[in-house]
Amino acid sequence: MPATVLVKSQSPVSIPRIKRSADWLLRSQLLSHEELTVVLTDNAGIKEINERWFKRPWATNVISFPAQEPGIFGDIVISVERAREEAQEGLTTVQNRTIELLIHGFVHLLGYDHEIGPNEEKRMAKKEFELKRNLFRRSVMADLCINVDHVATIRQARGGVEPDPVVAAGMVELAGADGIVVHLREDRRHIQDRDVRLLRQIVQTRLTLEMAATEEMLGIAEDIKPDIVTLVPEKRQEITTEGGLDVLGLEKSITDAVKRLHDAGIPVSIFIDPERDQIEAARRTGAECIEIHTGRYADAESEEAQEKEFDTIVEMAGFAADIGLRVHAGHGLNYQNTGRLAAVSEIVEFSIGHSVISRSVFVGIERAVKDMLALVKG
Repeated sequence: MPATVLVKSQSPVSIPRIKRSADWLLRSQLLSHEELTVVLTDNAGIKEINERWFKRPWATNVISFPAQEPGIFGDIVISVERAREEAQEGLTTVQNRTIELLIHGFVHLLGYDHEIGPNEEKRMAKKEFELKRNLFRRSVMADLCINVDHVATIRQARGGVEPDPVVAAGMVELAGADGIVVHLREDRRHIQDRDVRLLRQIVQTRLTLEMAATEEMLGIAEDIKPDIVTLVPEKRQEITTEGGLDVLGLEKSITDAVKRLHDAGIPVSIFIDPERDQIEAARRTGAECIEIHTGRYADAESEEAQEKEFDTIVEMAGFAADIGLRVHAGHGLNYQNTGRLAAVSEIVEFSIGHSVISRSVFVGIERAVKDMLALVKG
């Protein structure tokens, strides 16, 4: 059962990021069945709470209230105004300082109390350091990688040289994206070999090469050495990738492909449906990552169907992360359905293309990328 995190804010701080962080903290302590409320206020607001409950006529940075009811973990109140002051003193961002205070309050709710004495203070500091290190290492804000295949699709429609996906990739990076994705298909319907080779030379963030696990593509990957390869299924007759790779049915050949790519120094992700047996099979191949196929969620024809698919993605993302896989997500995501998935803390990277390139026709590629970044980063 997913954790329940309620965030009440009176301050302009990123609620989605706070929610993702709190959700991860609950899960990290196997408290996903608990409810946690986080209140973001200012110095006056937290001072009032201190006076009322603790007879302290001053503003602290954070207060924790353990719950007295089953299924409710507790409340954490944070002064974002104080967090901003401390962030300036500590040369960090107000977002990061707010999350540090969230961790401090959370550890108090776990039963730690630095006011008891030096030994407990050290024990609490050690626990805070552990949670902070793991939380920030797991990328509180997910990365956004932009697929520029559809720029090449427009080019190929006329058989000319424009628009150039290589130029588009540079503009996407300048707009703030964390990476570039291209799918080199067997039939070369959009991205060409020339594109991949040039992209390998000019991409400054990271280059993800999507490809089928064929002899030809493995040879190209070994030669070009992208930052990561995502193995995907491929059918000549499909318009776009229609589903996840059947790792369970192709486990030996996929395992061989993963080993070959690893021998070339290339990390591997596998594009799969959000299904437990496929995730387990992906883990057995030795791949570091999975990319959850979000097509069923994106294409759901009713709110009820979308809710069901969302719950499945949340559950399977958590399962994959628990068994040591890095979790990415993509396919069919747009400006209406991505924000909700961005709150799933286990998803650390989104691969999005069609909706961003489509929007860029009307608002320009820089604006289109920034609008999607706002949704993913919170």
